[in-house]
Amino acid sequence: MVIDPVARRTDGESVRIAKDVLSAGSHAKICLPDTPEEFARALSRRGSRRPVVVGDDHALLRAVAQLHRERELAAGVLSLIPVGAAHALEVAHALGVPRGAVAAARTALDGAVRRLDLLVDDSDGVVLGRLCIPAPTLLADAPHTGVTAVWDTCRSLMTSLVRPAAPGASGGPQGTYRLRVEADGVLLSDLDAPVRGVSVHSQGDGGLADVVVRTSDGEEVTAEAKAVTVSGADFRYRADIQTGGPVRTRTWTVRAGAWGLMLPVPAS
Repeated sequence: MVIDPVARRTDGESVRIAKDVLSAGSHAKICLPDTPEEFARALSRRGSRRPVVVGDDHALLRAVAQLHRERELAAGVLSLIPVGAAHALEVAHALGVPRGAVAAARTALDGAVRRLDLLVDDSDGVVLGRLCIPAPTLLADAPHTGVTAVWDTCRSLMTSLVRPAAPGASGGPQGTYRLRVEADGVLLSDLDAPVRGVSVHSQGDGGLADVVVRTSDGEEVTAEAKAVTVSGADFRYRADIQTGGPVRTRTWTVRAGAWGLMLPVPAS
């Protein structure tokens, strides 16, 4: 049981409840890391134990990213007990993790394993749920420094807007990009057509992602794909709760059933 330090500071009572429920139902080893390095060591030294993470979306993403880098993700199963601010638990709840420490702890003990898809980019970054490239003036100017950046205790993306692009940088209307978007090799948008945003959303366990390209005139071009490549002028993107970029090209590929998460047993 790895308890994120922000969870301990944010809601110590929920952390205590989670510890009590898990300890009553299993032989739980409690780890209280204070730094990213300690978090990584605790996860790496889990042995045959199934890791239970107590924390928010940042903690879950950090655990998944580490196990992916260690190539241990496919062999194991994660549990999450969500503790944190409501806005920092949206990914967890969208995946089906119960709200509340008691329900989530019981799910960690008695739930069912669900194999979920994972979006993996060509720099080995991971996306659990949704990726988006919003209009340039809407994306927070949060520099991406890797997984350890999310350890910041503020636990939020910066809210300042990106600096306006230089005249002619995008070559299109204000608030648009000129991007080439391909889904499984099929061209959805090219550099001659300004777009206001791109989103890629994992279907969960279908082996495909839903791709939506929003054009400058408000239309949407949609597709289902296993791989999505975006290229063009420097762009930033938001992957779950992290901001990446600027980059000029990036490919995201769906890894079907790449990771396991303990979720409530489906109603019969």
